[in-house]
Amino acid sequence: MPVEMIVRLVLLLATLSLTGCTSFGPNPSAEFTTLSPAWPRWFTLDWTPRPEPGGTSTVSGYVQNALGEEAIEVQLLTQALDKSGAVVGQRITWAGNVPGFARTYFEVRNLPAAETYRVSVWAFSLHQSLG
Repeated sequence: MPVEMIVRLVLLLATLSLTGCTSFGPNPSAEFTTLSPAWPRWFTLDWTPRPEPGGTSTVSGYVQNALGEEAIEVQLLTQALDKSGAVVGQRITWAGNVPGFARTYFEVRNLPAAETYRVSVWAFSLHQSLG
């Protein structure tokens, strides 16, 4: 293999590895809370915050799937908000798979103490059966 080809290959691999370390795509914010704006048609969320020792909070509850199809790779965005509605902390977590017409428990720990919390479905996929 010629040296020039090896150099190009090394540069390509270095570029790909560095690119993998950066974040692509939208990041959540106070205004941007989901990659799937239609999620409220198919899911409901029931959750409660609970203060924890050390000044943190845990938000736990259930995500309910109103579709007959299994939702897979469900991700939730949990945000801690101050009195003005500004985001003071947030976390995207996996809720896992949610069977059709069923619910799945979730728990998000180590959130900053806040005035209020907001939970939304950040992203999901549908598992469509062949039958």
